[in-house]
Amino acid sequence: MRITLIIGLYIACEIIANVTAAKPVLLPGNIVVPAAVFIYAITFTLIDLVNEKLGKQGARHVVYTAFLANLLLAAYSQFAIRLPATPFYGDEGQAAFASVLGSTWRIVLASLTAYLISSLIDVQVFAWWRERVGRHKWARVLASNAVSTLVDSIVFIVIAFGGVMPVLPLIKGQYIVKMAVTVVSVPLIYLVRARVAAKSPQPSSVA
Repeated sequence: MRITLIIGLYIACEIIANVTAAKPVLLPGNIVVPAAVFIYAITFTLIDLVNEKLGKQGARHVVYTAFLANLLLAAYSQFAIRLPATPFYGDEGQAAFASVLGSTWRIVLASLTAYLISSLIDVQVFAWWRERVGRHKWARVLASNAVSTLVDSIVFIVIAFGGVMPVLPLIKGQYIVKMAVTVVSVPLIYLVRARVAAKSPQPSSVA
């Protein structure tokens, strides 16, 4: 699997998460999370894959690129909503369009702030574990994601819903789901490593 594909998937997941974050969903156990939580949780493992291949600086560049892509999405969505619609589109069409792409700026601010802070923390923790501990790749993925997803959940919920909804249950629900997705996605690290190793040229033996 090429690193460009992983980077593309990472940025795509970030953008999809921003579009789908406006819908709250109810999970078993009365856990309420944004619909985006499932695909967003995968991004932490994907950026760890980028970190594994390109290093800390390369992963940071990808984080900044995805941040700019999300910022462009938010800005252009607001621009598109404010453009005058054709008569046949109607008020209902305009309202539906705005309800999907017109998240309040508080939600947008919360999403972008949480993303940037948590992603950079994930990159830093993953790199630190690789340099200081070295072994057990699955452990550094879980360690970096455990810290970054917690920070992401706290920052997003507090900025987006602080003073409006009870934040602790929302933070707990998001964190549980994100870590569950992380555990499931950990094998991606080993799959990519095996694919890369299989495609690497083997040293030829001299008879």
